[in-house]
Amino acid sequence: MKKSEKGEQDKQNFLANAWNKHRSIFYIAFAVAFLLLIPLIAMQFTEEVDWEIGDFVVMGTLLCGTGLGINLATAKIRKPLYRIIACAAILMALFLIWAELAVGIFGTPFAGS
Repeated sequence: MKKSEKGEQDKQNFLANAWNKHRSIFYIAFAVAFLLLIPLIAMQFTEEVDWEIGDFVVMGTLLCGTGLGINLATAKIRKPLYRIIACAAILMALFLIWAELAVGIFGTPFAGS
């Protein structure tokens, strides 16, 4: 086997191992990208959706944090009831933060106008 062929095979093995080991993280990243495409596409057709780059960054961070938190909870928590409670708490935090940023249900300075 030539040195260049061995290097190419090592690269393919690395990518295959990374995919198998972190498959759920790739799925989370794809889901976040897909969800962020919805307002991006909607902005092209209507004036009602008016997001700036900061809005995409904040929502991407919230969605990634939620996905990774749920992934961690389902991987580390063994009891099904505790797993459900942890996932529900993570989703509740997402919805409360989202609502606060959108309309200001708590009246913090981070609230939208």
